Amino acid sequence: MYAFQFERATDAQAAVAKLKADGDAKFLAGGQSLLAAMKLRLASPSMLVDVARIPGMADIKVQGDAVVIGAAARHADVAANAEVMRRIPGLASLALGIGDRQVRAMGTLGGSLANDDPAADYPAAVLALNATVVTDRREIPADSFFKGLYETALAPDELITAVRFPVPDQSGYVKFRNPASRFALVGVMVARSGKTVRVAVTGAADSVFRAPALEQALTASFTPAAARAVKVDASGLNADLHASPEYRAHLIPVLASRAVEQALKG
Repeated sequence: MYAFQFERATDAQAAVAKLKADGDAKFLAGGQSLLAAMKLRLASPSMLVDVARIPGMADIKVQGDAVVIGAAARHADVAANAEVMRRIPGLASLALGIGDRQVRAMGTLGGSLANDDPAADYPAAVLALNATVVTDRREIPADSFFKGLYETALAPDELITAVRFPVPDQSGYVKFRNPASRFALVGVMVARSGKTVRVAVTGAADSVFRAPALEQALTASFTPAAARAVKVDASGLNADLHASPEYRAHLIPVLASRAVEQALKG
């Protein structure tokens, strides 16, 4: 590590002001990605602005037909929250499967989304559930938020304050995880709301993406068999020491079918 300044923000406006004043400063939430990058000297911010203790930023509440989760909510809190478990069980299950116990105790929803790791779990939930990312200055629809490899629609000094998840009729998330990191080699989130089905895939490409062929098949028949029957093109999917593009393409409909099974069980 190296010398840097540490500031603890008392509100979102103060946190954003720190980054506006110093272009090399970074927000610090759970620190599960940023601190590791700093230790490897892949990141060298001049200042860390702690946003995890801003009042209200970790709240989880129901507003109308949506569950609103503060950006500083820990993964463990999302997984254990009674309203999340009752209204969006697929999201609670997803949060419970992130990393290990230590990561779940420290990592935050907002930090995960702002980092946008291509194998992270939360981006699949945001995209499949058609959530809205709320920042200090605007609201960003899920389909407009994720831009590419570690890239989002956020401005450098823009702070996520909450995420609004519409409550679906049914939802499920299943991933084939890396046994060491527990990131998703492939993860699939399925959500059905009325006649609309959304399917989001993480871990398979440079960024999370929707799967139109699966959405069409599951709109016609919301069954595991319908998902398994879909053939996914391997073009553009990741190739690494863990899995080939063809293997990831094979996994997507398999995991989608299991996510549907989970969704149907409620």
